[in-house]
Amino acid sequence: MPSLIIVGVGPGIGTAVARRFAGEGFAVGMLARRQETLDAAVDALGPGATTWSRPADVTDEPALRDALRAVVGTHGTPDVVVYNAAVIRQDEPGELDQATMLATYAVNVVGAITTAGQLLPTMPGGTFVITSGMPTPDPALTSLSLGKIGVRGLVELLSAWQDRVHVASVTVGGPVEPGTAYDPDDIAEQYWRLHTRELTDHEVRHG
Repeated sequence: MPSLIIVGVGPGIGTAVARRFAGEGFAVGMLARRQETLDAAVDALGPGATTWSRPADVTDEPALRDALRAVVGTHGTPDVVVYNAAVIRQDEPGELDQATMLATYAVNVVGAITTAGQLLPTMPGGTFVITSGMPTPDPALTSLSLGKIGVRGLVELLSAWQDRVHVASVTVGGPVEPGTAYDPDDIAEQYWRLHTRELTDHEVRHG
């Protein structure tokens, strides 16, 4: 059975991606900081889906690495990895102290580097997708803008580092909300199209 790991699953894009791949027969592994977030995501997939979940904070490197090792050790090397963790807040340049800015960057970018470094060398092929956003940097969303610039740069680095796994970002251009132009189920379709190679770009923009 093919498998997907989502790091940073949530009620919007993460759950929608999990549901899309589960509908194609994928076993779905999910990591999130809170157990209640994981429970809600598992419930959203329904009883027919093959799922496993584990709490892990992406800023806690040992915990994140242990969780990824446990998933791979039990369920094998994933075919698809999605990094979906992010801190979304309003802040202007210089508003956050350095510790808060660094903690935010650790979620938005550094956790993705840790995940890639742990999993990409073990994957003989497949797809690694990072959820991006902020196609135009916004000074009212400074930390988020810098984080999304960072993950798009990371995609380029990872693509140059190896050529076995298709590495890409999905850049979402607005607030995710069902029934809008940024409906999570519509966005999830971009992840599926990247995996099936209907889309071969390293960045796909939604909206």
